[in-house]
Amino acid sequence: MEIGVIGLGLMGRPMACNLLRAGHRVHVWARRASALAPLVDAGAVVQASAAEVAAHAEIVLTVVADAQDVEAVALGDGGVADGAHPGLILVDLSTIAPTAARDIAARLAGRGVTMLDAPVSGGETGAINASLTIMVGGSDAAFERVRPVLACLGTTITHVGGSGAGQVAKACNQILTGVGVVAVAEAIELARANGVDPERVRTALLGGSAYSRILENHGARMLAEEFRPGFKAWMHQKDLRIVMEEAHRNGLFLPSAAVAAQLFNAMSGSGLGEEDSVAVIKLLRRWRQPDEPASGRSPPD
Repeated sequence: MEIGVIGLGLMGRPMACNLLRAGHRVHVWARRASALAPLVDAGAVVQASAAEVAAHAEIVLTVVADAQDVEAVALGDGGVADGAHPGLILVDLSTIAPTAARDIAARLAGRGVTMLDAPVSGGETGAINASLTIMVGGSDAAFERVRPVLACLGTTITHVGGSGAGQVAKACNQILTGVGVVAVAEAIELARANGVDPERVRTALLGGSAYSRILENHGARMLAEEFRPGFKAWMHQKDLRIVMEEAHRNGLFLPSAAVAAQLFNAMSGSGLGEEDSVAVIKLLRRWRQPDEPASGRSPPD
């Protein structure tokens, strides 16, 4: 199948490589030539614009940072809509607001392009291993057509509902992951402050009701001081901003999400935005009192 991929960063590049390995002919475009080189070596066809990608593809995947980027590559000058042909489907794998996804989908429909919003979870590791979780919003017919392509990228692919539903599911995912990462960091710091080996605490918790993949995977990275980004903190900041905007729009009280959002705001403001979201533990350490006893308790009188 002829597939286009636009957005060749941390997530898009390994996705395109997995499509190539699956035998698809992949057409790519990027604003930076350096992003194209690894794909050219892998066999991708470079096009001069997003419109040219669309003209050569049956399905176009976009993997960009935010709604304004999706809008630009989909509807801007030289965008996907300018290269549209009958039957073209755009699958946006970015994380954007549900309202923005619905608006872009409606405008693309007016240009003859069907859009699915299909945000992903799993980070860079999931993109490399083709083990992403993919949450899809849009028409049944379009979903069935793109399902075999998405199967080259992920292992859990769910059609959640109509346009925007995939982004709603991703917002829910980001509440759980954002709050979860903060909770794991707090647990590790509590153990450490009491002079207890946090690795042993984590091992104990993995065998009980507190088990989670975040405790298993993200907790291990915190303990190993492994902060190279698989999912950058500023991206989690952006995603939780979407959550809080949806909370405001719907009149919802989401206190845990709000606290997590503020912590990721603080990470970006403290120069940690380019590190992985697990680096939130570094932020918690900065806030400990420098003269605090190692045990975390006041000494006896």
